[in-house]
Amino acid sequence: MHTVWVRLNAVVFFGLTVLLCLSILAALSKFNHAARHQPIITKLALNNMKSLKNHGGVDRALLSFDLQADMTPAFHWNIKQLFVYVIASYKTDTNPKNQIVLWDRIIENTDPPEKKILNEKNVFVKYGLVDQGAELRGKEVELSLHWDHMPLTGTLFVGKQKEGTESTFELPAEYL
Repeated sequence: MHTVWVRLNAVVFFGLTVLLCLSILAALSKFNHAARHQPIITKLALNNMKSLKNHGGVDRALLSFDLQADMTPAFHWNIKQLFVYVIASYKTDTNPKNQIVLWDRIIENTDPPEKKILNEKNVFVKYGLVDQGAELRGKEVELSLHWDHMPLTGTLFVGKQKEGTESTFELPAEYL
């Protein structure tokens, strides 16, 4: 005859095993979801260049952009939220690859459907486009949309706008 403690131990570890198996199945259910269900990005483009100045030995550009994207396809039952952000990429002689986050937003799974559709016009950047030196003038800048999937269970993964669909613009050759 087993004691109460042996039976309790068996029940607890059986429950933990079932929980582990369900978590693994949940993580596997989203496998390859990001490749099949991409958000629909209709527009991401520069709207207005507010200023390009040198301040404290570094170049700083302030701008606004237009963004139209339907993030609904990126959601499924295991996604808690999406962290959506716009990245500006450019090259300089000092640093061949520069990437700066200009704007971000968190979209919750519990948000209403209209909040999962981004329709932003003339959005002023949250974070300025700041170079480590004074090399921004005349550079070509590429804007792209990225998002981090944050699941209820499983690993985090990143999605981004398809290659070749990014928006590019050239900064002025002189300070504004």
